[in-house]
Amino acid sequence: MDLAASRRDFLKGSIGAGLLLGSGMGTAWAQAEQAGTPIKGGHLKLGLDGGSSTDSLDPAAYISAIAFCLARSFGDHLVESDPVTGRAVPSIAESWESSDNSKTWTFKIRNDVQFHNGKKLTVDDVVKTLQRHSDEKSRSGALGFLRAITSIEGSGNDLVVKLSESNVDLPLIFTAYHLVIQPNGGYDNPGEGVGTGPYKLVSFEPGVRALFEKNKNDWRERGYVDSFEIIAMNDPTARIAAVSAGRVHLINSVSAKTVPLLKRAPGVQILNTPSRGHYTFPMQVDKAPFDNNDLRLALKYAIDREAMLQTVLGGYGTIGNDFPINSSYPHFPADIEQRSYDPDKAAFHFKKSGHDGPIVLRTSEGVYAGAVDGALLYQESAKKAGIAIEVKREPADGYWTNVWRATPFCMSYYGSRLSQDLMYSTEHVSDSPANETNFNRPDFDTLIKQARVEADEAKRNELYHAAAVMVRDEGGSIIPVFNDHLLAATKQLKGYVHDVGNDLSNGYVASRAWLEA
Repeated sequence: MDLAASRRDFLKGSIGAGLLLGSGMGTAWAQAEQAGTPIKGGHLKLGLDGGSSTDSLDPAAYISAIAFCLARSFGDHLVESDPVTGRAVPSIAESWESSDNSKTWTFKIRNDVQFHNGKKLTVDDVVKTLQRHSDEKSRSGALGFLRAITSIEGSGNDLVVKLSESNVDLPLIFTAYHLVIQPNGGYDNPGEGVGTGPYKLVSFEPGVRALFEKNKNDWRERGYVDSFEIIAMNDPTARIAAVSAGRVHLINSVSAKTVPLLKRAPGVQILNTPSRGHYTFPMQVDKAPFDNNDLRLALKYAIDREAMLQTVLGGYGTIGNDFPINSSYPHFPADIEQRSYDPDKAAFHFKKSGHDGPIVLRTSEGVYAGAVDGALLYQESAKKAGIAIEVKREPADGYWTNVWRATPFCMSYYGSRLSQDLMYSTEHVSDSPANETNFNRPDFDTLIKQARVEADEAKRNELYHAAAVMVRDEGGSIIPVFNDHLLAATKQLKGYVHDVGNDLSNGYVASRAWLEA
């Protein structure tokens, strides 16, 4: 999950999609079955961090890893994403098409789906769900994704969504985990925990435990285990002890530093999945001395990306290139030259900038595990270019209020976004509340808007290529690495599906994995 989600949540096609029923889940099954013949039955235990006594079953309020798994287990969404490509595939909507230059979208809703309470799902349930989450009063975590919607209506078995602006990625937005389809959209009882998913919620103790049993009336065949439970385990030491002793089958939020310890446990396996999450060093381009692009280039060349990958991430990640997109996204510009550590180029641009004196970099362990180590590593690599970086450690409490976006140079982190458009729109478009570098380029904003409405794949590639080059060479983001998602599991757990969408098999781990007898 996005480590910074709690501070940012307030900010925030085609006909052919229906040709293969549930093709995303089909890909997941194919991936899983490569691990052996699936075994049905058993009780799965997940030890996850992020539990709180204030947790709610209302999907609008979901924010943690536990809520993520809740949503994907008891509920379904209008659309899902393929684990391998990240592209939109059918779910409650069996197909869709767009018109009016991708401003009007029509989704055909399945006619054979039943809620856990026995009620048949109707188009009106889907309409009401989207209306509730797009209402400012809902305070939904998905609200920021839905603001371009001007109307949501039912027409026979179809859902018709109209937008204020074109968006060829609209189906992907409906994969957001908050948007669980509920009876009457959740207006009657948003925390009832009733959905159409592969598992039915049996009991829920906020911050303690959630218990599920197999949905015998599932509208498609999903899930191998008879039941599973999520146990809230916020303490990392307790999670490691639990999986090592076999008291739980899987844990999340594994630190790279603990991987060697876990690997020595005889019954434990490490599951690492490349992700779209990335570490950033934002320089605010409208504030001295970072309003000088030569200084920004000097600092980009002065960071040893490979050393950060190996030292901070333990090798569990990939190298970044100062734009927030990696190869897990469609339209990734693979031909852009990789920027590498080059003290000579850094020294050249630093001298050209005319800056003299140390540069203050603020950090905290509250940014991510190993953030302070990363800052000190950067300090050492910059010294070889004659650049003095003064590392200032800040308290974790209040960092995202008092330091992030409040100071000109600090450390930050972004988690996965559903599409390139949403990633750029969050991190770099000029009017985004989460534009941490204050990057303000009307020509860049235009590129992103053009890519959002461009249906031609080749032209879209060109637009995203130009956007990446602009951010890389003129923006204020230093993006040295993309992190992997790290989990630990007992060797009894089989069939784990690595999903580019997000951690914990994009939240679907309970319905995709099985237990070896």
